[in-house]
Amino acid sequence: MENQTVRQVARISVGGKSVRVVLSNAFGEKPLTIGAGSVGIAGKDGNVDQATLKPLTWGGKSSVVVPPGAPILSDPIALSAEALSEISVSIFLPKKTALASVHWDGVQTAYISGPGNFTNEAAFKADSTLKSRLFLSDIWVDAVPESEAIVFFGDSITDGNCSTPDANNRWPDHIAKRLQEANRKVAVVNEAFSGNRVLTDGMGVNALGRFDSDILSHPKVSTVVLMMGINDIGWPGENAITPDDKEPTAQDIITGYKQLIDRAHAHGIRIVGATLTPFAETFKGLPTEGYYTPEKEKIRVAVNEWIRTGGGFDGVVDFDKVMENPAKPGYLRDDYDCGDNLHPNDAGYKAMADAVDLDVLLGSAK
Repeated sequence: MENQTVRQVARISVGGKSVRVVLSNAFGEKPLTIGAGSVGIAGKDGNVDQATLKPLTWGGKSSVVVPPGAPILSDPIALSAEALSEISVSIFLPKKTALASVHWDGVQTAYISGPGNFTNEAAFKADSTLKSRLFLSDIWVDAVPESEAIVFFGDSITDGNCSTPDANNRWPDHIAKRLQEANRKVAVVNEAFSGNRVLTDGMGVNALGRFDSDILSHPKVSTVVLMMGINDIGWPGENAITPDDKEPTAQDIITGYKQLIDRAHAHGIRIVGATLTPFAETFKGLPTEGYYTPEKEKIRVAVNEWIRTGGGFDGVVDFDKVMENPAKPGYLRDDYDCGDNLHPNDAGYKAMADAVDLDVLLGSAK
């Protein structure tokens, strides 16, 4: 990209009177030049409520250069935003820019302009769109002092793969709504991405490798919810996604969980484990149908048994039981299946969220 403006929308969970925007050059090999930026309450089709549109600044300046490997945090911008508001963030990229730091499965439209800086325009004419997040990492809100945050740490199922774009139907989105309806002062942070694994890089950095940057970097984190491991099981093997990778044992994955548990506890953070949902016949008929085998199912069953009974987690959410077809053990329920035997549809994601005991997320004393 060069001499173009990108406008993106993200829903916040808790409300406040000002916001700060975090942009990321985490995977960039060159400095990232942001020529200008803005933030406001999102309208429809990439437009912004004109009365709320504010320029972003960094140290009082309207532009900034982000070093390779680094994030950049904007100055606080006065913006009154209610809980569950949709926030629009625009950035102008004046120089030729490689799309290195991208969340590819954003399930949200990114609007990309033709030539020019349109960050201060309420109406936005897009020359193209993507369903990915480009450089936008976080939106911080100055919530009330007693607020806290839950980080949802996962893979494509937590990322909302197969859910309706621009509809906020990821299961953590539904949790955010439930928390607000219950008057809980809790922010929801989704740190999931499609393809993520506990032990091995692939479509991004493994969970052990990104724990510090993606969990500890967030303010006021009280709880981590971990739902990850199905890609560790499914990716390796003949006709799978990474055929040369060694298949981990259940104990290998459990050892990875224990590392994450110990690291969370070392920082005073609770960690809740979610069981791995059914995946029988995932990608059946496709070149990647080796993602599922009966032998891999045995690993999933053993991992889930440890999550439930191993005593390592501070709480457990049993999504396996919620999503399993009662007539076909090991299979995803037909009415919750988006069609690949792995990812839920919108109804499935809502069912997952509705099955969560909010007290398990934050502790019964909350």
